[in-house]
Amino acid sequence: MPRLSRILLVLLTLTLCVGCDQAAKTLAQSHLSRTGVVSLAGDTLRLQYAENKGAFLSLGSTLPPAWRTLIFIAGTAGIVGLLLVYLLFGAATSRLTLVALSLICGGGLSNLLDRILRDGAVVDFLNLGVAGLRTGIFNPADVAITLGMLLLLYQGMRPARPQAPPTSSSREP
Repeated sequence: MPRLSRILLVLLTLTLCVGCDQAAKTLAQSHLSRTGVVSLAGDTLRLQYAENKGAFLSLGSTLPPAWRTLIFIAGTAGIVGLLLVYLLFGAATSRLTLVALSLICGGGLSNLLDRILRDGAVVDFLNLGVAGLRTGIFNPADVAITLGMLLLLYQGMRPARPQAPPTSSSREP
């Protein structure tokens, strides 16, 4: 994939991830009660405002503030920064891998932005459930990260394409 196309694909994916996530979180902050739950589609989807100072399922939320800052802000910034450098300047890779890594980077970047702007907290407001099973409360950035991980898993499970044999002009005499 040409370098310019690669950069445009990454930047478009990042912009869509961060833009959609931040817009949805802004709507959640302004329209959802801090204590109530909005039930939709027969309670399959719940909208429930929460601020999460930890990671997935609030892991780490009880750590001292200095540790949370180190792990969830500095650590995330380092990982997202390295991933962004790889996406823009790293080795050639498939389009699917670029999109998957860009989704992970975009979701991480948007949640990092939340932590910086909201005193270390991430806005969560989505909850899914079917037949008595419910997810934790999450946000669109978490969906982007999860989708990116699933795409990477899919990419890793696909059989490798056979490489084309070298052409006669590339063979040694």
